Amino acid sequence: MSVDTPRRIVLLRHAKADWPEVSDHERPLAERGRKDASVAGRTLAGTGIDVDLVLCSTSVRTRETWKLAVQELPQRPKTVYEERLYEASLGELIAVVNETPEEVNDLLLVGHNPGTHALADALAGQGEGGALARMNRSGFPTSSFAVISFSGTWKSVEHGVGRLDQFWSPHD
Repeated sequence: MSVDTPRRIVLLRHAKADWPEVSDHERPLAERGRKDASVAGRTLAGTGIDVDLVLCSTSVRTRETWKLAVQELPQRPKTVYEERLYEASLGELIAVVNETPEEVNDLLLVGHNPGTHALADALAGQGEGGALARMNRSGFPTSSFAVISFSGTWKSVEHGVGRLDQFWSPHD
């Protein structure tokens, strides 16, 4: 792939989680979260993005979110459950993205806040329409996703390289 290859990163925050007496990593989705995850999947399917690879945090709520969202997509992309996405800092998230194989054009990360919002904000040097302002005003709620496009290699992903093409939230 050339350095001018158009690529997209879709950042999906897990759906609304419940608060039972379990560790944070083991928290399941709440009823609203299960509904919103499916809606997020349908909305993502409507974008026409053909995701090549999904990196999903190992937490219960991210795995449940992805399980519900992927059922709405026309094709099931390859999914890797990545422990480093749980409680990842911005630097750790960029490092994971930088390791993406070059044959991947469209990558989807299923993760957590504050990292998901921080990554979207850091990568989006510019935004389409009011998408950037909407994302920053909303604080990246549960089940939201951002689509960021850029040209280049995955190793070249850094602050400001992309354009926020779309920001969607289930309760806008």
